[in-house]
Amino acid sequence: MKIQDLYQLFLNCSAVVIDTQKIIPNALFIAIKGERFDANIFATKALEFGASYVVIDNSEYYIDHRTILVQDGLKTLQELASYHREHLNCPIIALTGSNGKTTSKELINAVLAKKYRVTATIGNLNNHIGVPLTLLSFKSNTEIGIVEMGANHQKEIEFLCQIAKPDYGYITNFGKAHLEGFGGVEGVILGKSEMYNYLIANNKSVFINLDDPIQVEKTQQLKQITFSQYNKEATVFIANCSANPLAKIYFDEQEIQSHLIGLYNITNISIAATIGHYFGVSSSQIKEAIESYLPENNRSQLINKNSNKIILDAYNANPSSMMVALENVIQLKDSNKVLILGDMFELGAESKKEHQTVVDYIFSQSLITCFFVGNAFYQCAKESDTVLFFNTFADFAIYLQSNAINKSTILIKGSRGIALERVLDFL
Repeated sequence: MKIQDLYQLFLNCSAVVIDTQKIIPNALFIAIKGERFDANIFATKALEFGASYVVIDNSEYYIDHRTILVQDGLKTLQELASYHREHLNCPIIALTGSNGKTTSKELINAVLAKKYRVTATIGNLNNHIGVPLTLLSFKSNTEIGIVEMGANHQKEIEFLCQIAKPDYGYITNFGKAHLEGFGGVEGVILGKSEMYNYLIANNKSVFINLDDPIQVEKTQQLKQITFSQYNKEATVFIANCSANPLAKIYFDEQEIQSHLIGLYNITNISIAATIGHYFGVSSSQIKEAIESYLPENNRSQLINKNSNKIILDAYNANPSSMMVALENVIQLKDSNKVLILGDMFELGAESKKEHQTVVDYIFSQSLITCFFVGNAFYQCAKESDTVLFFNTFADFAIYLQSNAINKSTILIKGSRGIALERVLDFL
């Protein structure tokens, strides 16, 4: 079946799904082969659950006229999304970066939704499967689309931009994330900048943080919409930023007090205000949207539990996000600060060096109580009365059962794989 013909079927369906558990009546189910399973085996179940059509790439699972056989399910999903993008009349904002993508996306969505019908990436569906699914969720009445793009190797952002064809782009930052896949920090810059390359080649526009010299250097050829904490010539000037512990800014002569923890969230708030300003959302609506946004999914959440104030930032971690989180906690005026830090994954050959850097930084600070959890940190262990190392989470849990933490401000941060939010059960 040609993509044009499949597109006509798509237009008459309620949604595109790749998971039978998410089937809704009149859905279009596309079977994708994964590393561990072949979704073609669920074609019959998809129809039983209410799908109107199923797309398969294995003829053994053909059922009847409701079955559409293609050469490659994943490629068909991507082609369908790209074809749909060409028929959408709304501007699309794409964003990527090492840290802060999802929080920035959620804030931008909240701000723009005050004036427009906005459709945005759900959760972190930001890869070669998630971006097509996001685009296929855009309807004819969508007035602005927001597409988050993640990557762990070069050429991935380039590929995603070819599918989403953004009108505007924003890169949060260039940090030490996915170093193993990108081949170092320079590889990260090269890979993320593929978005800039697309925007330049297609005469599109970019939102940039003037306080980031890499963003400034890489976007000289683009039409810029800018923000800054220090340069009053920026399109949007953000003043009097602070976080003790919740991030606060002054924008357009009004204070915006967020529910987001840390100085590192200032830029996430700032880009939302900047994009809202550019698209004509009123200052009062921008303030209301940002102040109403509540973080979730273990991202910069402030939790009061028993006698402790807990900063839960355990969704993910890399060397860049780890250091800004530490610097933020250290600048807080609170007494009795405790750090619970888990291993940082996907660092490849840089892992030992980056974990050692964090350990050395902690030891350079006086009167800091810190618990390191995970084998990578454990290999950097030093003797100390206030800094302890645990090879596994189970070891740390045993320690906590007989050594309670009370009346403290606690930062919990680590990579997703170590699931440090489990610490909450022991506090």
